[in-house]
This record gives sequence, structure tokens and C-alpha cells, in this order.
Amino acid sequence: MLLKISSSVAGSITLTLAIAALPNCVSASPQSEQPYGAISLPDRTLLINADGTFNHNKAVVCNAATALKYRRNLMNLQGNSGGSLPAGMKLIDIPLRTQIQVRGQHDESLTDENDDSEWAGMITIGRPGQKFLVDFDTGSSDLWVPSSLCNSTACSSKHKYNASSSSTSQNETGTFSIQYGDGSTVSGSIYSDTVTFAGVKVQRQRFSAVTNLSSSFASDPVDGVLGLGFPSISILKADPVFVSAAQQNAITTKAFSFYLAKNNSELYLGGTNPKLYNDPIEYHPVDKSNGFWQVKNASITVGGQTVFSDFDTIIDSGTTIMYGPPDMVKDIYSKVEGAEVFDSSEGFYSFPCDKVPEISFSWGGENFAISSENFNLGTTSPNASTCAGALAAKDLGLGNTTLLLGDSWMKNAYHVFSLEETAVDCAKK
Repeated sequence: MLLKISSSVAGSITLTLAIAALPNCVSASPQSEQPYGAISLPDRTLLINADGTFNHNKAVVCNAATALKYRRNLMNLQGNSGGSLPAGMKLIDIPLRTQIQVRGQHDESLTDENDDSEWAGMITIGRPGQKFLVDFDTGSSDLWVPSSLCNSTACSSKHKYNASSSSTSQNETGTFSIQYGDGSTVSGSIYSDTVTFAGVKVQRQRFSAVTNLSSSFASDPVDGVLGLGFPSISILKADPVFVSAAQQNAITTKAFSFYLAKNNSELYLGGTNPKLYNDPIEYHPVDKSNGFWQVKNASITVGGQTVFSDFDTIIDSGTTIMYGPPDMVKDIYSKVEGAEVFDSSEGFYSFPCDKVPEISFSWGGENFAISSENFNLGTTSPNASTCAGALAAKDLGLGNTTLLLGDSWMKNAYHVFSLEETAVDCAKK
């Protein structure tokens, strides 16, 4: 797999999220020349074991990491907005058992980039540039990488930021810290420096160089995280990198696009790569007030029947599957023939493997279907006739009418995240 980032500038688009159709022959589509290196990754298998079974243990860790991530996002939103959360949102208590299971995992991404956990690429920080492999995450808003002062075992295999080696580095006041209920932390000092990715140069970008990193990160190939959300969920109370790039006019078209797939995935800066989607692109306004790429007026159909409409969706490249409020997800699966609860404590459902449900989303335009490959997480046990579904029931504190759409959804369409009119735009592949 190649994750590529392009600084080429495409035509101006609208804060929207756009969705576009993916071409049927996308695997054979010519790729635009990239002015930088690409990250070669193995084929991704989502949460499916080599024998085709559902990787339940990893899925449980994935659930816990997502719950921790959104609890922290809401804590940041609460702190940045004067101590209150928007109506319907709430902080969810995480059981200590769950916190221990994911001890040391940072909540912007998961541990294994081989299984749809992370979409990673190279950036440089400082002058001269120091290279880092980071996870690009639309569901968080901060940039952090390991510091040269980090003595944690997990830092030994990482690229580390050396402030004294950069002529543009400035030490900022305050500290960065992510703490879990079991006591593990990711923490460090705050700096500002020049950040460059795909030829886009951002001056005086605030980020953290962490000096404390749990041993759980030792097996994670990425160095850190680059958040692509909005300032209101920033721990640093700072503009995220792409927002800074737009404000500094470091990029002409103030949009980035994700093409996520099993092979040849791409993050494109400065517009869209028209070779990777079919016209037309749909534009959908985004409510950025909560810090997320949150699109309203969604509807979901099962087998052609509309089950829910007029609800919100959050598009998150740093989340593996899809999540919804338990009652909402229960009603969705009630329309799936043969579906039943597989793991009530974790919110997983199963369905007959030979009858993968036909589920699609719409935001007032085209219906965008979730492919069988992306919805089916594998058989519930060896030789079983039932399979696990990629939509799980989980109260993340986001409200009773909000679905969180991770990579199981994003791989079905081309997504354009635009700051110009605050929108997420989609096109069919």
C-alpha cells in the first residue's frame, strides 16, 4: 500500500465535506506524480484474521481506544468552550478494566498500521527538517512527536525532535499531557517550529515534543500524530496544522482529500485528485463548532428502506470502524435479516455471512453504499456461518442521534475536507 501526499493545487472547492464516486477501475488508475516520498504498507485486512475470522480481541482494544479518544475530545471541547458541552453531549466514564486494556495507547490512533489502524506519512519539523512518520487523523487536532529528551523505552525506535538542532524552534509556555485512569501518560513540552508536509510549509506551528511515552508504543511504527480536526478540541489550544496552513496562505486551495483503500491510499493536499473519483462531487456543510468534521442531515437505508434520517455523522480517519448510539444501532440491525447481538458488552452484532446487509448513507443527494468487503469483519468463529458487522453500538457521549463513521465508511467514497466554506464533500469511487 502507498499512502501519498500531494501538494499539487486543484480547482477551488467549497467549509464542506465532499463525497465523490470511486471509479470502478481505480486500482488501474494512473497516479499523479508525487513530489515527495511515499509510505509503502502491506495490504490492510481491517479486523480480520488470516483465517478469515473476526479479530475480536483487537476489536475490543479498538473500541476502548475510540472511547478514550472521544472522552478526551469532549474534555478538550468542554475546557475550550468555558466549561460546558453542547446539548446532548456528555462525558462517559471508562471502566478501569477497559483503561488497563489499552494502557499507554494514545487515543488519536491504534497500534498497528497494517490493519486500517493508521494512515501514515512523512512530515518534517524545523530547519533543517527533521523527519517524522505521523498518523493523519481527522478526529483529533494536535500534533505531537517524540522528543530527543525522551528516555522512555518506547522512544528508542522513534524519530525524535531535537529543538537545539532547529534554527526556527521556539520553546512555548505550558505542557502537553494525555493521562489515563490507570496512570499512564503521553506528555512533554510545547514548541513552535516550521512544519512541512508535501511541500506545504507552515510557520510557527505549535506542537508537543513528548518526553514520556508508554512502552505500548514500542511496537507502533508511527512516531506521532498529526490532527486534522478543528481548534476547539485541541489540547494545546492551538490551530491544527492544516488550519494554520490555510490562515498563512501556504496552500492555494484550502482543502485536503482522502482516498482510503486496500491499496494505493492517498492523502492529497490542496484540492482533489480527479483520477481517483467519478464526477460529480457532492458538497455537504459541516458544523465545526464541536471540533469535528460533523455533517448533518444524514439518512441511512438498509435493503433500500430508510431506517433513520436527519441525524449527524462525524467523519474520522483515525477510527477503524463505525459506531452509533446503542438504541439507534439496534434499530438498524433489526432491519437486517438474521442479525443478532454477538457481544452485548462491546456492541458487536452478527449477520448471516451469505446475506451481507445492503447499507447506504445519504446527505440529501446520492446514496453511498457500504461494500460487502468493508462491512464484513469476518466470521464469528472458524467455519461459522455468521459474520461480524462493521457498525457497533457504543455510547461515546456524542448524543443520541450521531454516528461516528471511520475507515469502514471512508473506504467507500472519495472525501474532500474543505476549510473554505467548512464542508466535507464526497464522491463515489
